[in-house]
Amino acid sequence: MRLPKRGEKGFTLIELLIVVAILGVLAAVVIPNVGRFVGRGETEAAETEFANIQSATVAMMTDNGLETLPTAVNVTATANMSLFPDTTLSADKGNDPDGNGYGASDKAGFILYQHDITADNDTTNLVNYVATEMCKGTYTVDELGTVTQVLTGYE
Repeated sequence: MRLPKRGEKGFTLIELLIVVAILGVLAAVVIPNVGRFVGRGETEAAETEFANIQSATVAMMTDNGLETLPTAVNVTATANMSLFPDTTLSADKGNDPDGNGYGASDKAGFILYQHDITADNDTTNLVNYVATEMCKGTYTVDELGTVTQVLTGYE
């Protein structure tokens, strides 16, 4: 490290104040925008999850040949897709898409996660209409398959 020579000085007070003022202006512009982006991202995530659940419900109903869900649909709001939209039915779900009747060992109800689409309850025939079992939001569905988002999960 070298020693300062005679007449050399550090930064002046004016130079330091200008740098602090520039940093203050930048912070005043950047910080509110970052907060707005975070809030918008959470809103978009909730909207996307809702659209995915609605699409998965329609796909499950189409795959199983359902025009309406059974009258005993799950009216309790849930974030667990292995219970959604309906687990109230016993093994008597009618016929699978191949026309075979479901057996006593098959899962009850029509669900979006780990749904047994065929009557043999073979684990290789389980279908996931959604990517994960648990969602951030909570949902209900009516017998026509219209999903309602009760909570977004970002409150």
